[in-house]
Amino acid sequence: MHLLGIDIGTGTQDILLFDTDLQPENCLKLVMPSPTMRVAREVKAATRHGSPLLLTGVTMGGGPCTWAVRDHAAAGYTVFATPEAARTFDDNLDAVREMGVEIVSADEAQHLARTHDGLLHLALRDFDYAMIVRAFDAFGVDLKPDGVAVAVFDHGAAPPDVSDRQFRFEYLDERIRQHNRLSAFAFPAQDIPPIMTRLQAVATSAVDTGAPDDVPLMVMDTAPAAILGALLDPRVGEHERVIVTNVGNFHTLAFRLGPGGIEGVFEHHTGFLNTHKLEGLLMALANASLTHADVFGDQGHGALVYDPRPMPLDFIGVTGPRRSLMAHSALPVYFAVPFGDMMMAGCFGLVRAWADVYPQSREVILKSLSSDEHGAPWDLL
Repeated sequence: MHLLGIDIGTGTQDILLFDTDLQPENCLKLVMPSPTMRVAREVKAATRHGSPLLLTGVTMGGGPCTWAVRDHAAAGYTVFATPEAARTFDDNLDAVREMGVEIVSADEAQHLARTHDGLLHLALRDFDYAMIVRAFDAFGVDLKPDGVAVAVFDHGAAPPDVSDRQFRFEYLDERIRQHNRLSAFAFPAQDIPPIMTRLQAVATSAVDTGAPDDVPLMVMDTAPAAILGALLDPRVGEHERVIVTNVGNFHTLAFRLGPGGIEGVFEHHTGFLNTHKLEGLLMALANASLTHADVFGDQGHGALVYDPRPMPLDFIGVTGPRRSLMAHSALPVYFAVPFGDMMMAGCFGLVRAWADVYPQSREVILKSLSSDEHGAPWDLL
């Protein structure tokens, strides 16, 4: 069985072609620039040349591309965008207009693309299946996966009068209360919640870029995928109760896990954290004193503790591209390396979640992820 896993972050998109007939360490991997970084580079080039921009496509990850588009407009250059593309920058299109972006219809965009001299036309999307096919083809690999799994971070489409931070955290709470397992954040394409617009956009992009329509597509939130992948490191997975944190470029999320499931969670913006503050949050999560207000009041998404019993803080699994934030921590941290590769934590988490979302594949996936060397994977999804 071949599963194509793509974990799309702010800095990189990490790609794993998981083959159940191989040792996981021998599976093919790529670590490439993230879509938002690629778009940002092209927008910055347009700014240097003074070229007007036309943005079409779907909602994708913001961050670097948002800043580049804002700077382009602030420099006095024209930016046109269709509504779906514009929601990359803000779900509130009035806020996008305030950035200096002119919202145009799909028909107007087609007309501009044909008639506007010097216009740089960029199609926004997080997932480009055809591009990945070409990358593997350059190495003589004919990409024919049995399944495709993609992870992105999705705030969700909050109503105009609701904080997107609060909306995101209420979504996390709802999924945990309903299913109490990490794979609750993974969905077959046809079951993606309507409020999760970026996940929906990934499914649209899969079709638009040539993903085979007879190959199942699963989408998942990036942070739970990374946590789930970290649990495949035997040093992490051997603990019955454990805290694992993913220190991402933009967001830091920590789960407290135990035999009964998810015991607690918090999510914050990495830019608001330093080593000392993150240590404090992890200690409060362990002793069950962390409150939602502690995190939300500091411009984070929030925190919830489902099990009021304190747990000993004798081991913390750490993953993510900003994990160096904990390099000199006084806490007992361990940098998780599932199958020897921290950058693939999210991709291996996608593979592990697939076994739960598609039970018919469960046995072959778990057998492939298990060995005498690595031990059985932790069964809490």
